Amino acid sequence: MSDRDVAFAEYFAARSSAMRATAFLLCGDWHRAEDLTQTAFTRLYLRWNRVHRHESLDPYVRKVLISAFIDETRWGWWKRERPHDARIERTTDPDPTEDRVTLMRALAEVPPRQRAVLVLRYWQDLTVEDTAAALGCSPGTVKSQEARGLQTLRTLVAHPVKAD
Repeated sequence: MSDRDVAFAEYFAARSSAMRATAFLLCGDWHRAEDLTQTAFTRLYLRWNRVHRHESLDPYVRKVLISAFIDETRWGWWKRERPHDARIERTTDPDPTEDRVTLMRALAEVPPRQRAVLVLRYWQDLTVEDTAAALGCSPGTVKSQEARGLQTLRTLVAHPVKAD
């Protein structure tokens, strides 16, 4: 294994779970979250030698993850990969409480850009400026998307949509 591969493998082992959790909050599905995480880390690996400052890896991977999520929502169902019969077995699945399920359902209904802002601001605990950098927009856009997203989330939590 080259030094590059060793460094990448160490970073992947240390950060993939956190990025997968972020992806889950964005899309609300563990299988899609796994795909988004894999896409983000594949793109990172391809550009590993160009990322000179390894302290900036988390923001880079986060930005790729969010871009992949937003791009996927634009594509529509016909361009997504189709799952096959093989299942990915998880050793520990989350044990959601009723409140968490309600919140996750509501978060899934928030528009993608607003959802990305909420996840970055409240899950990743990023500043407005860091969120703007991750999304490639102005701090004012982050603030307005955050306000709209929170209002949408409050409305959806107060009046939950019944699952089928």
